[in-house]
Amino acid sequence: MTVLIVFSTFPDEAGAREAAGKLIEVGAAACVSILPGVSSVYRWQGKTEESSEVLLMIKTTQEAYTRLESALKACHPYELPEILAVRAEAGLPGYLEWVVQETTHHNK
Repeated sequence: MTVLIVFSTFPDEAGAREAAGKLIEVGAAACVSILPGVSSVYRWQGKTEESSEVLLMIKTTQEAYTRLESALKACHPYELPEILAVRAEAGLPGYLEWVVQETTHHNK
């Protein structure tokens, strides 16, 4: 099974924590790390913007990604949320197995 790390930014820590809890609750993620104090500079609707955000670093699997994306979009306040997934090319085997276990038992 392929382990993914998904990144998503939120405007505040309360919303980020609520989303993290929901992702764990529905088994879409094994772990969500919350990193406050992220500064984002981006172009939105033709203007350069700068925001202070909270970054979620979500550990999941390819098989659970669709469930994760749906749950994240449902609780996200942004019109177009950042949801980016990258493959974990390597990792401690026991940790990778744990991510798989935590995200597959909810599929049954």
